[in-house]
Amino acid sequence: MGSAPVVHEPYRGSFFPSEVARLGGVELLRAMRDRRAPDPPLTRLTDLRMTEVGLGTAGMAMPASPWWQSAADGVFLAGALAFVADGPLGAAILTAAPAGFGMSSAEMALDFVRPATTSSGAIVGRARLLHSTRTQGISELSLDDGHGRLLAHGTSRGMLVELGGWPAPPPAQPEDGSPDPFERRVVGDVLDQAFWDTHSGMEFARGFVAGDYLPPVCHLTGIAWTDCDEGTATCTLPRSMWLCNGFGILYGGAMALLADFAQNSALLTTLPAGTAYAPLDFKMNFLRPVLPDPSVLTARARVVHAGRTIALTTCELLDDADRRVALANETMVLLPGRPWTRSLPVGEEELGSAPD
Repeated sequence: MGSAPVVHEPYRGSFFPSEVARLGGVELLRAMRDRRAPDPPLTRLTDLRMTEVGLGTAGMAMPASPWWQSAADGVFLAGALAFVADGPLGAAILTAAPAGFGMSSAEMALDFVRPATTSSGAIVGRARLLHSTRTQGISELSLDDGHGRLLAHGTSRGMLVELGGWPAPPPAQPEDGSPDPFERRVVGDVLDQAFWDTHSGMEFARGFVAGDYLPPVCHLTGIAWTDCDEGTATCTLPRSMWLCNGFGILYGGAMALLADFAQNSALLTTLPAGTAYAPLDFKMNFLRPVLPDPSVLTARARVVHAGRTIALTTCELLDDADRRVALANETMVLLPGRPWTRSLPVGEEELGSAPD
């Protein structure tokens, strides 16, 4: 499995100083875009950055790094798309915030069009504000790859909250001058199609839980698969500073990544060898903000329906006090006999057509 997950290292990056954090939403986002605001740990981990800011609009982009690979060669989980999407969706709502206010995600919904892979180049999210009041906003997003192809469409609701109640984040840590994580050589277990054609999902699950496999995305983020049974999975994510935004709060996209990973894990335990699948839609409700600490978030996922072509899963995220912090559900299409590495828009699968 190689080295320990990156998030176990001392974190890098800085949090917003008070004079920056208390700017109006548009001014704060422009400071992030222009790099007048410090890069938070989340950016130093993944290179997810603000690229566009306007009145009611926001864009962010992240390299489609091989670090985001699942255990299937070249393939990203839908959670990698959710990881990016939460940023611009929230930022578009933040453009409506006056000075002294931040934004807390309440819900996010995504419909997937095609998968992201290592050939995507980048994952680019552009969002616009649809409606806002003094306390909340609704935004809409298109998520594209680096070639301009649509990956997903999404919407979000966020709450505008005063910043006075947030605890002050810790200062930046000393650095040794080595490359940031997203720039390093990728490590992790990526399994070829021959493995998936000859091993059931449960066989892989047991090996993962036993420590035989650790995909690159888990090396990067610290996600662990701790328990499995047929149709269920328990996974964890460190509440690491590495996964925090500029306000010192655990990034909602990281929580969405964990929820998607756990639901994929639960579904995988039910599948025979030679069966791939693809996400159709993902919905998440954020119930409370999560602060960094030495504990983990725990995701408990289960399959609630498994038909011949469609599967439905659900998941709850719990803190170390066993309180729910988020709920999620997902729909996936089963693709028996389809190689994981064959990139195909989900819409074509639904119509039953095949590419040349």
